[in-house]
Amino acid sequence: MTQQNHLTRMVFCFAIVETCRGYLLVAGIAFGILLGLAMGIRFWIDSIAQEKLRRSGIAEIDKMDGRQFEHYLGLLFHSQGYKTTVTRAAGDYGADLILEQNGRKVAVQAKRYSKNVGIDAVQQIVGALAHYGANAAWVVTNRDFTDAAYKLAASNGVRLINREALIEMIQRMNTAAKPNPKQVRAQFPQQKLQCDRCGSQMVVRKSTKGEFYGCSSFPKCRNTKAV
Repeated sequence: MTQQNHLTRMVFCFAIVETCRGYLLVAGIAFGILLGLAMGIRFWIDSIAQEKLRRSGIAEIDKMDGRQFEHYLGLLFHSQGYKTTVTRAAGDYGADLILEQNGRKVAVQAKRYSKNVGIDAVQQIVGALAHYGANAAWVVTNRDFTDAAYKLAASNGVRLINREALIEMIQRMNTAAKPNPKQVRAQFPQQKLQCDRCGSQMVVRKSTKGEFYGCSSFPKCRNTKAV
């Protein structure tokens, strides 16, 4: 009787082990399927996001210099119904573009940067409001803004359009209406000049009197040339 009970317990334990093994196998298969689905969905979402970025042209915008970015924004806002004026040629006094629509005037500072934009841009555009008789002030960049810039903008009523907002703005527009960044770069080619003193590249700089070329090795070299 004892041997029979022992055998019965062994069979029962074996059945439990096999049952558990079966559950674990099913659970493992189910987990693998769910993990595969999750990875597939994530890949699909990332693919859509990458395609949207590609269609926005932000990669081409990142390759622009300041002058190209200003003209691109001028065309972008013109497509949205604004009368646009790029102020670069005459000295911008804190604003790179002036937008006009329905009697409202907006002063815009354009910052094509490789890093976050600081408070200087906000200060410049606030100073431009009175000079241009503008009703609103915007700063637009292909990057983001520092915390200090966000705080100063909020206390002065300045609208900040960062990279995410710019991409969203572009994506909302009709494809036929929005400017092509690659074509803008071709229309306004970058001018590369070499400093005749130290051999470094000359870059476009701005003052209240307009644009000029300054040596990129400033302050080590202070050579300048007229545009």
